[in-house]
Amino acid sequence: MASEEASLRALESLMTEFFHDCTTNERKREIEELLNNFAQQIGAWRFCLYFLSSTRNDYVMMYSLTVFENLINKMWLGVPSQDKMEIRSCLPKLLLAHHKTLPYFIRNKLCKVIVDIGRQDWPMFYHDFFTNILQLIQSPVTTPLGLIMLKTTSEELACPREDLSVARKEELRKLLLDQVQTVLGLLTGILETVWDKHSVTAATPPPSPTSGESGDLLSNLLQSPSSAKLLNQPIPILDAESEYICSLALECLAHLFSWIPLSASITPSLLTTIFHFARFGCDIRARKMASVNGSSQNCVLGQERGRLGVLAMSCINELMSKNCVPMEFEEYLLRMFQQTFYLLQKITKDNNAHTVKSRLEELDESYIEKFTDFLRLFVSVHLRRIESYSQFPVVEFLTLLFKYTFHQPTHEGYFSCLDIWTLFLDYLTSKIKSRLGDKEAVLNRYEDALVLLLTEVLNRIQFRYNQAQLEELDDETLDDDQQTEWQRYLRQSLEVVAKVMELLPTHAFSTLFPVLQDNLEVYLGLQQFIVTSGSGHRLNITAENDCRRLHCSLRDLSSLLQAVGRLAEYFTGDVFAARFSDALTVVERLVKVTLYGSQIKLYNIETAVPSVLKPDLIDVHAQSLAALQAYSHWLAQYCSEAHRQNTQQFVTLVSTTMDAITPLISTKVQDKLLLSACHLLVSLATTVRPVFLISIPAVQKVFNGITDASAQRLIDKAQVLVCRALSNILLLPWPNLPENEQQWPVRSINHASLISALSRDYRNLKPSAVTPQRKMPLDDTKVIIHQTLSVLEDIVENISGESTKSRQICYQSLQESVQVSLALFPAFIHQSDVTDEMLSFFLTLFRGLRVQMGVPFTEQIIQTFLNMFTREQLAESILHEGSTGCRVVEKFLKILQVVVQEPGQVFKPFLPSIIALCMEQVYPIIAERPSPDVKAELFELLFRTLHHNWRYFFRSTVLASVQRGVTEEQMEHEPQFSAIMQAFGQSFLQPDIHLFKQNLFYLETLNTKQKLYHKKIFRTTMLFQFVNVLLQVLVHKSHDLLQEEIGIAIYNMASVDFDGFFAAFLPEFLTSCDGVDANQKNVLGRNFKMDRDLPSFTQNVHRLVNDLRYYRLCNDSLPPGTVKL
Repeated sequence: MASEEASLRALESLMTEFFHDCTTNERKREIEELLNNFAQQIGAWRFCLYFLSSTRNDYVMMYSLTVFENLINKMWLGVPSQDKMEIRSCLPKLLLAHHKTLPYFIRNKLCKVIVDIGRQDWPMFYHDFFTNILQLIQSPVTTPLGLIMLKTTSEELACPREDLSVARKEELRKLLLDQVQTVLGLLTGILETVWDKHSVTAATPPPSPTSGESGDLLSNLLQSPSSAKLLNQPIPILDAESEYICSLALECLAHLFSWIPLSASITPSLLTTIFHFARFGCDIRARKMASVNGSSQNCVLGQERGRLGVLAMSCINELMSKNCVPMEFEEYLLRMFQQTFYLLQKITKDNNAHTVKSRLEELDESYIEKFTDFLRLFVSVHLRRIESYSQFPVVEFLTLLFKYTFHQPTHEGYFSCLDIWTLFLDYLTSKIKSRLGDKEAVLNRYEDALVLLLTEVLNRIQFRYNQAQLEELDDETLDDDQQTEWQRYLRQSLEVVAKVMELLPTHAFSTLFPVLQDNLEVYLGLQQFIVTSGSGHRLNITAENDCRRLHCSLRDLSSLLQAVGRLAEYFTGDVFAARFSDALTVVERLVKVTLYGSQIKLYNIETAVPSVLKPDLIDVHAQSLAALQAYSHWLAQYCSEAHRQNTQQFVTLVSTTMDAITPLISTKVQDKLLLSACHLLVSLATTVRPVFLISIPAVQKVFNGITDASAQRLIDKAQVLVCRALSNILLLPWPNLPENEQQWPVRSINHASLISALSRDYRNLKPSAVTPQRKMPLDDTKVIIHQTLSVLEDIVENISGESTKSRQICYQSLQESVQVSLALFPAFIHQSDVTDEMLSFFLTLFRGLRVQMGVPFTEQIIQTFLNMFTREQLAESILHEGSTGCRVVEKFLKILQVVVQEPGQVFKPFLPSIIALCMEQVYPIIAERPSPDVKAELFELLFRTLHHNWRYFFRSTVLASVQRGVTEEQMEHEPQFSAIMQAFGQSFLQPDIHLFKQNLFYLETLNTKQKLYHKKIFRTTMLFQFVNVLLQVLVHKSHDLLQEEIGIAIYNMASVDFDGFFAAFLPEFLTSCDGVDANQKNVLGRNFKMDRDLPSFTQNVHRLVNDLRYYRLCNDSLPPGTVKL
């Protein structure tokens, strides 16, 4: 044994050295290599067995177990059977002998190694593997060990990793399913025994606050008084050992439930037992007793008991999450719900000593989370199933959910509960839509609950009722969705309000509007506190308490304005007339409020607490404009009604709104307010489109301000919005008027002068502006280009979907600017930031106004671009100018995408040069680059070229089809077609998963629409190359997220020629596979059944891939070599 002893000492010192702080990385690498080499030797396991039984060093034990793990999972096939027998007998003995003394992580690792052997050898060579586990569980001394083995077995064998063949995976699952009934019976027994044993000691409980709890609600919820009585038993006090055993048993159950189907083997007694343990989570008394009894040991016990409750709820949720419920299991489900709602009632019960909230605060946070998960699963998966049971009281359930929601101790908990209400409201809405006849009955049943919910949610967003909690919300840091915690809170609350409004419009409105009124009174009453001071106007409210109250009132007003805006959609459409007076009341109030804010210039007023009140006043003003904008669709509907009656009321609403907007369109107004005003103006011009808008003095004032060359320019975003609005006022057809009353000639002249004023400086630029002897600095030129093009591009984009007349006028006004742009383009080709903006502009023109630009000019533009983007220029853009350069090329390719999609023959002459540009100039530059830049756009262009110009490659002649009776189309431009297909094939060998997915989709689309895979050239020269590449991708697991899509594509390709696939391709593919022997190749071929339907075929493909990987893994046993430590 000397050599083993010496090796052990050497290994211990190596391990200590490896984990020592002073060891260099270089030395660590040396040690690692030495250890790896030692592990690869045949027979190293014998040393490891000795190490395990003779050392107390954790590192050495962990290393030895890793050697065994490697041997079993990667080299087991090559281990002599005598050695296997020895290992199978020694390791379990080792575990039995030392499981009490080993550190838990070593013990768990040893369990996993033994389970790994079972995974390979049970039942054939290791027949007592599972019976040993059952015996361990049944013997009281080793119950915990048996449970750990059982859980590890469930984890490793039920859903094994891919290092097993598919046949073995299926066999293991079947073997385990055969054992499920026995295992569940054992686990039930363990939990029941612990419970009963400890319940006896608690037979004479202290008078408990729970004993008088079975009120009306309970007798409703629980059919049988016996189960109520059972659940009312006091919770036993468990010792540490029993706690531990129960927690292991519940962990086992949770994992088993994750994969076994719902069936009769999950018995009522097991479910009841799990619920007993779920009570541990909501039993505050048990925690209290633990802390009263003083010792810290007891406090830990209290936490452990809470953990039992969490584990029991995990088991329940695993069962709940299964959507497929067999008929015989439905009754069990009902019983589960009843028992869980008993717990919910317990949690939300009010009594003198505890408010609901303080009770929830005392419960374990994880328990509350699990409970909320349960409620979510109940509503989303099972409510429709359960609601039909007469004995299930849904309304009472909602009452409990209401209490549970509005007493949540954390914001996250409250958000999660709001989600559940949203699911419930969606369920109700869809139920009503599908059963319109019962609408009244359904709504009557739930009306009270919904009104309560609405009122409470509204109270929760108001500082007036909920200041302490709302002030905790962060309103500065943005999350992934670009909103602050406060904005998220408000948005989620308003979604619930909106959903209730959809179901109960009258109630919702009568609840919300009075609250809005109250806050508006405060805001509109501020005028009396405004005094004139030397520097302007001041708000004469200075007392700290008054300022605080004003701050809260303004915050609430801002939230309520958002709520009123969110509800705008429920006043339009079919219900316009029925709810007209309510909507009119709202809109009149909003118009009044916006005008008031603009007239007394609240945004510029001095206040006692400027850092708080000024942003509040600006926000209320901005929100009132935004709320009014939300009613623009209602105004549009009113406009078409008013057109018939020509009512003065509508004219007044619009002109007053314009009076509120105009003073805000100024450089002196804060951005937030300015942009709200601009958006409202755009909505008036675009959505409402009243005929008289152009003649309102306020609108003309805006026109003059924007076209005045000497006026100061607004910020970019605002400038773009105002110009869009003014352009739309002149270009968009007025609703309800015939063509001859649209006044196009006048509007056309006005539009031309507007665009002329906006592009004045731009049209004066000369191509020489970029040369050294230029008159103006280059940066100034760039600013003019940026400012003008951003405005013009936006105007075109917004008109692109409109009538031909509007687009004609737009292009006439823009014509000169477009020609200037084309003349400037070559001069700026080396300034990628300018080229980027110019190409954006041209792309928008091509998408929106290509018909208006006419063929000759469009051809001139395309030709200019093709001439400018030489190979050198493309290389410079892509390789040397970073992301801006790539964006330039991408936009150029996008323009060509529009060109190749154009129907008719107009742009067909460009196809050869576009394909040549793609394949000979762009593709060679990007093909080998790992970066995804430009690739997606290039392949989209190639796809569009094929998809919209199929005849360019495949000519079908009527004569040929008549003669042959089939259409075998003539192939043209074959080299170009082959090059494009080869590029697609190459892209599947690259790591970028987005490109892979996109290109696979393109090929599948071409096959669906144009029968790509059936074409002779594809079938004879490319088909099996593509199948080969896709299979290799599956084998290498490089794009695993796309397994399903790849499987379907392989099927679609193979189905073109199944005979060829089975007879020629598959044998050839297997022959070329390395790392597997001839016998294994035969097995792989035999297992691939000749199924020709999609599900079976793709299953065969995934089986082939899995087993091929498995065989390679088995064959990778390493060469023998001896390394001495």
